[in-house]
Amino acid sequence: MRKFNLKGKAAMRMKNPEQAESKPLAPETVPEAPVPGFSIVSRTDVGRIRRNNQDALIIGCGLAGVADGMGGHNGGEIASGATRDGLLREMKNQKPDRETLKKAVQTINLEIWNQQEKDAALTGMGTTLTLLWPAENEMLVAQVGDSRAYLLREGEMRQVTQDHSLVGDMVRRGVLTEEQAACHPMRNYITRAVGTDETVEVDLFCEERKAGDRWLVCSDGLYGQMNRNTLKELALLDNPEEAADRLLQTALDNGGKDNISLILMTDLTGGTCSEKDAEASDQADREAEA
Repeated sequence: MRKFNLKGKAAMRMKNPEQAESKPLAPETVPEAPVPGFSIVSRTDVGRIRRNNQDALIIGCGLAGVADGMGGHNGGEIASGATRDGLLREMKNQKPDRETLKKAVQTINLEIWNQQEKDAALTGMGTTLTLLWPAENEMLVAQVGDSRAYLLREGEMRQVTQDHSLVGDMVRRGVLTEEQAACHPMRNYITRAVGTDETVEVDLFCEERKAGDRWLVCSDGLYGQMNRNTLKELALLDNPEEAADRLLQTALDNGGKDNISLILMTDLTGGTCSEKDAEASDQADREAEA
């Protein structure tokens, strides 16, 4: 797999980046088909340095996620936007299923790969993808790249996804600590992305749903601008709107060196067994007793 740092290269090509202005704080418009059983708050901002926002929020058709595009000129925007639009197309009227999710991401990956193969100006474009798809009793999580999904439960925060990056690999091997990785000069090098190769490996995770769970999905422009304790403290604020605003503002105040995107999604119902599942369980109990 090729290793690349397209985010860094794109930033170096910019002229006078200090002249770029941040967009005002504002909630992202939520499509008509949000995620049933969840409250959702989202924010996205160009940051203090970049001239355009290459992040895309994915909300609708039961999905919630972030795609962080990379590539020269407008390639990152095209890749992240195509991933968002493709997922909303592929997942329409689909029921949560691991193979369906994996196949959809791989289909979109091939579409983006073919697009850049036909247009030399888009060579090297790609995007991260971190996506939540809640089933009845569990949360399916798809991961490619270094955007992240955190689960906040009972006052604790846990990173569910694993970064596909050079420093992420080094942390998992014990070569670096998380603190060292956060300031490592190669922290922007990612090892996997949607659209950069003809095929893509998709990590899939599954977590049990519980009422009151809060999920944070974000690009590295958010978590890379504050330490873990601050991220946890702000994400756990009682009011999700305030939490989202404070997270975004803190990332901006700490430099806003990249585009910043986040989704806070609160589980209002938790995992609930269907009537059919309950009947099957009762039948199994009766057979065991017999």
